[in-house]
Amino acid sequence: MPRWYVIRSKPRAESTARTQLERQGFGVYFPQLVKPARVRGRWLDRIEALFPRYLFLALDAGKQSLAPVRSTLGVTNIVRFGTEYATVTQEVIEGLMRRADPQTGLHRLEEPVFKRGGQVRILDGPFERLEGVFERYEGEERALILLELLGRATRVRVPLEQLIPVPAG
Repeated sequence: MPRWYVIRSKPRAESTARTQLERQGFGVYFPQLVKPARVRGRWLDRIEALFPRYLFLALDAGKQSLAPVRSTLGVTNIVRFGTEYATVTQEVIEGLMRRADPQTGLHRLEEPVFKRGGQVRILDGPFERLEGVFERYEGEERALILLELLGRATRVRVPLEQLIPVPAG
């Protein structure tokens, strides 16, 4: 049974490394995701690496050698911990493959709970029960919202656990 090794690529060269490794007869898994990105004022889906600069290489130790991998175009090195090469179990690779879209092979991140311009209500704290407009996430635990305070729109940072979306209508 092949072992899965972790390969580090040059910046933004994961696809090149994958192509070159496959040409040499190696099995390669390069998980990618669909990520929305704003391009020239429009939102488009971009395909990016799920783990930037990393790929997984299947190697049958008895039949193949890691030696040519180090000099492969697009590859920086094989990840190591001391003198041992980093490996990933078959179960981890299969789990990643199961989570990908079965038709495209691409991963999708979960949809955010709050969307820019959406109405939100504050559940707790000094602004409890006030409604505002969601502007953006501020890290993983906070959000920036616009509240109508004293007759003008004011930006306020609020912990995410204190917000709920308000249904439209």
